Amino acid sequence: MLTIASEIEVLARFGRALADPIRCRILLALREAPAHPADLADLLGISRTRLSNHLACLRDCGLVVAVPVGRRTRYELADPRLGHALTDLSGAVVAVAADAERTCADADERGCC
Repeated sequence: MLTIASEIEVLARFGRALADPIRCRILLALREAPAHPADLADLLGISRTRLSNHLACLRDCGLVVAVPVGRRTRYELADPRLGHALTDLSGAVVAVAADAERTCADADERGCC
């Protein structure tokens, strides 16, 4: 069982991974299906070098794993529950953003929401 401190650390690591739009796009793509780096780079329209840096970050965060397939490497979410978490989180954020009364009126000034 996770302690509160380790649970906070895990959530913070997940938050850091989600803080970058490219990493979000990678996670969402891998939520749909495992993929090889070349295919991910083409799908996302980014260089393989840039993708490699983001995949390294996601691996270090423990969110994706590299699976050897012959002479190639395939990436997938480290745990299927991450796909469900991404879906739930996206749905919750969209629901909150759609509720005008609950959205911070001065978000641009405060750098939030």
